[in-house]
Amino acid sequence: MGLEHPAVLDAFAHDKRRDTLVLAMYETRPWTGDEAHILQLQEKLNAYASFILDGEMADSFPQFVGKPIEIQLRTRHQPDPLVLGFLSQAKEQLSLQQITIETILVDSTEEFEPVHSAPSAHSCGCGHGGCES
Repeated sequence: MGLEHPAVLDAFAHDKRRDTLVLAMYETRPWTGDEAHILQLQEKLNAYASFILDGEMADSFPQFVGKPIEIQLRTRHQPDPLVLGFLSQAKEQLSLQQITIETILVDSTEEFEPVHSAPSAHSCGCGHGGCES
């Protein structure tokens, strides 16, 4: 789990309150402006976008077709200006596909507990019979 593993879908859930699909990625490391760190974020975001836009998510979860989609970057540290610039560009591009991106700061004492975790961004396999609970 985390940005170091771009082919892993960290969490996938249906937010029933908002009737929105949430795909979350987690980052526990501080943002230092390191280019390799930003590349990991880009790779992970590209994998999530591919999972959504190439139809793999629709094939795996047809009951969610047509629902709004939000990608969350759940991080323990405030992103630096380079990351914020990258995320701004990614938001603009993905908004054209009706996908939103949100950055959520989580308390450093909180454990990352995804509602549904999945082994691969290209095959959920979460074993929860539809990931809606």
